[in-house]
Formats: sequence, C-alpha cells, structure tokens
Amino acid sequence: MDIPPELTCLFSAPVEDQDGAAVIEVPEEEIHRGELQNGETYRVALLPSPTSSGTEQPTNELTSDPGPPEPPVEEGETRSVEIDTIGDQGDGLARVERGFVVIVPETEQGDHVAIEITDVRENVAFAQVVERLNEDAGTR
Repeated sequence: MDIPPELTCLFSAPVEDQDGAAVIEVPEEEIHRGELQNGETYRVALLPSPTSSGTEQPTNELTSDPGPPEPPVEEGETRSVEIDTIGDQGDGLARVERGFVVIVPETEQGDHVAIEITDVRENVAFAQVVERLNEDAGTR
C-alpha cells in the first residue's frame, strides 16, 4: 500500500449510525493539531480492521495492527473538563484526547468541572466531580 506524503492524519474510529447516516467521528485532537480545519472537505480512505472483515490481514509494517490504543486516562487521575453533551442515561459526557469519552454523572452540558477518574475501560471512563469550576458564574 502506498501512503501519499499529503497524508494529514491517521486514526481508527467506528462507523456509527446517526439518523440513517453513517458517521465517523474525527478525534478532537486531530483538529487541535491544526492539520484539519472545521468546515473543510477531506478525502477519506477506509480500511477494514482485522476483526471487522472476518479474515486476518497479512502482517507487514503498514498493516500490522497493535490493537486499540491504551485509554488516555488512568484511575485516580484528576482533570479539568467541560461537559460536551448529555448521554442517553442523563449523565454528562466529556471528551479528552483522541475523542475518548468520560462519563460524569450529575453534570449538565456546558459545565466546567474538576473530575477524578474512578473506572477506566477500553472505550470509556467514568469519573466523579471533585469541584464545580463554573457554578458560581451562574451557568447552571
């Protein structure tokens, strides 16, 4: 496989169904690096993962898959985050590096909170609020 020098970014993400459209979410970190710009159009190449195709890919430097990256958070870690949205169960959702989701109960969209990570799983982490950083600003 030839990789062109114009390659801007490379990441793995699931294809999700959102209102009948197939959506691949670009990790926020790719936008912050400055290589991608909101509102611009980019060419996207899709490659099957070894688990999605049902067949094993040949192993070489370009196709070898070391598996999913490690979660970017650890249990006991504290962070300052902004709650981006509210999940299906009513909990606040914050996104950190690579778009990794942290579920934070008892928060609302737009809250800026200090959290402590209490549980880390492969695709999601759970946290509790340590301090509300914007509550006295009248945002709730």
